[in-house]
Amino acid sequence: MKLPLSLCSVLALVAATPALADPVFNRVASFPTTANMAEGEDNARETSAEIMTATEDGNTLIYSDSPLGVIGRIDITDPAAPKPLGNIAMDGEPTTTVVIGNTAFVGVNTSESFTAPSGALRTVDLASGTVAESCDLGGQPDSVARNADGSMLAVAIENERDEDVNDGDLPQMPAGYVVTVPVKDGRADCAGLTKVDLTGIAEVAGDDPEPEYVAFNDAGEIVVTLQENNHIAIIGTDGKVASSFSAGAIDLDGIDTEDDGRFDFTGTQPGRLREPDAVAWIDADHFVTANEGDWKGGSRSFTVWNKDGTVAYEDAGQFEKAIVAVGHYPEGRSDAKGAEPEAVIVSDWNGQKLMFVASERASIVGVYDVADPAAPKLLQLLPSGIGPEGLVAIPQRGLFATANETDLGEDGAARAHVMLFQAGDAAASWPTIRSEGSDGSLGWGALSGLTVDPATPTQLFAVSDSAYDAMPSIYTIDASATPARITARTTVTRDGAPAEKLDLEGIAADGDGGFWLASEGDAENEVPHAVLHVDASGAITQDFPLPDTLAEGATRFGFEGVAVHDGKLWLAVQREWKDDPKGQTKLLQLDPASGEWAGVRYPLESGDGWVGLSEIAIHGDDLYVLERDNLIGEAAALKQITRVALSDLKPAPLGGDLPVVTKEVVRDLIPDLKAANGYVMDKVEGMAIAPDGTVHVATDNDGVDDSSGETLYWTFKLQ
Repeated sequence: MKLPLSLCSVLALVAATPALADPVFNRVASFPTTANMAEGEDNARETSAEIMTATEDGNTLIYSDSPLGVIGRIDITDPAAPKPLGNIAMDGEPTTTVVIGNTAFVGVNTSESFTAPSGALRTVDLASGTVAESCDLGGQPDSVARNADGSMLAVAIENERDEDVNDGDLPQMPAGYVVTVPVKDGRADCAGLTKVDLTGIAEVAGDDPEPEYVAFNDAGEIVVTLQENNHIAIIGTDGKVASSFSAGAIDLDGIDTEDDGRFDFTGTQPGRLREPDAVAWIDADHFVTANEGDWKGGSRSFTVWNKDGTVAYEDAGQFEKAIVAVGHYPEGRSDAKGAEPEAVIVSDWNGQKLMFVASERASIVGVYDVADPAAPKLLQLLPSGIGPEGLVAIPQRGLFATANETDLGEDGAARAHVMLFQAGDAAASWPTIRSEGSDGSLGWGALSGLTVDPATPTQLFAVSDSAYDAMPSIYTIDASATPARITARTTVTRDGAPAEKLDLEGIAADGDGGFWLASEGDAENEVPHAVLHVDASGAITQDFPLPDTLAEGATRFGFEGVAVHDGKLWLAVQREWKDDPKGQTKLLQLDPASGEWAGVRYPLESGDGWVGLSEIAIHGDDLYVLERDNLIGEAAALKQITRVALSDLKPAPLGGDLPVVTKEVVRDLIPDLKAANGYVMDKVEGMAIAPDGTVHVATDNDGVDDSSGETLYWTFKLQ
């Protein structure tokens, strides 16, 4: 199995090579928030891990779970084997938690409406897991922060707008503000609560400030972002606004600006308001904002500020370009805010200043050296799970963790997770595949089929599926590199234009520089099942639709792989069609010379969800089949490679009984998928076998749509 990657591969993302002392983060565990639900509780309910913190000893993580109205706790004494400690009910919607000693302070939204916001600061005894007391905050809290010595708390009272009112435009009263709360003897001093007025300071809707995030520096000053107002304020130790300034705007170049099913990084967006979300101090004179954007903006960037409001460094979308190279770019957000950097923290890491920036939509965390705040250096990208919102650094234990809020359980997809990373000097295990360069010009994703170049066995070709339906593509992959490198993209064309109505799921080299492609049909979207031949330039030269005998029984779950043997094509049909017995699907044979079709039936394993075929390849005397269920995470049970002897493949003419083949299981892929220490991916879709028996396997990242965007690629040798 080929998961470990060299440190040099990952650091190729960086313009200048960092020192060898830079820590390398590898994921060691993934914890589903459903594990914290009580026995007998309906774990199909939506759950989440949003904003997260750690206890001072670094052994427990605490995250807010607003759908369940609880804070969840995880024992990470052994970070490779996190254990559930259960949930604590908050009687409302928890937003942010901070810890002082053995006490947690939780901002809780209790609002009945946007026009009548309310909230409380709950004090939670972590030893007993009970709420000890509660302070009325007078409005809807968002971010909570503590100062360095634990004597003071600050809470951003956002009183957020209703996006369905007046197209979400401001002002929408009541106005937000910041409160400070002293901490005495480990308890919040509610009587000492002080309100800091922020009205009249912002150019945008100044009478309706909506503070989003607060952070203390070591001197006790508070920086607060007013996201919708596109403004930043500094509150002094006297509890008054010391200074404030507009977050301004930037011009973006070389970005994808259209949600159109293709990559086009030639667009521009002038004058994009930053509209910052999270903020963190780097030192006494500098802080950084993650510019997620909101109703009128979003600059796809992070910005390092001098405390006086001048810009020390502007990322201007460079983080997003690095994201493109690892296949995580959310093309479906191109017309909005792109990768949307949302969360940011800064940590003193054994004498090194590290910054962690999370992209909500790309599900990626960037690790930067910010020793020089004016010149951050990208060290590494980390796969986070879906929708990272909370980031926690525990440098005394060499740990980093992400809280990922998105829960897709209702759709049978991934649940919300917390992921843990260990720092060390070992080689980085991710990414396993990426495109050439770090300028973000070669976008890719949704790899759904693989084949080996007959002339160069260490070179692969892959196709992407309908996630990028306006740009059906063949990718060239250098599999000898670590990580594997996507070096080129060829567009599949018909009559000189990108071919329409394709869902490419299989590819096989024809031996003459061209390819056979399998396209899965979808009648609802007028996409036909088809087998195509393209030349080396990607131009379609032949098109074989289904014959009537097959078309009559076809469903949406069609061709998922193609292989060539003795001049004829073998095609895998994903699931049973209307004319198949239950639990059986077809392997079809097409003779391109005569146009004749024949087939056999393949017996599918039984399991929860559905089971089907994702890929086929021929090696030696056997046809190899990738068979899987459609389940993900802890529910995933079947991801395997089987083989059928070519001598047993005796296809019969269509329209009559088809023989059923005998299969042999070659490899269970679940352990391979678990080796990445994330949740088990459902879509293992690519498989190719080199002449020496090296098997190449890849997962489909669904085009970063309702998925983590993570692509796993690995190899193993046939026994």
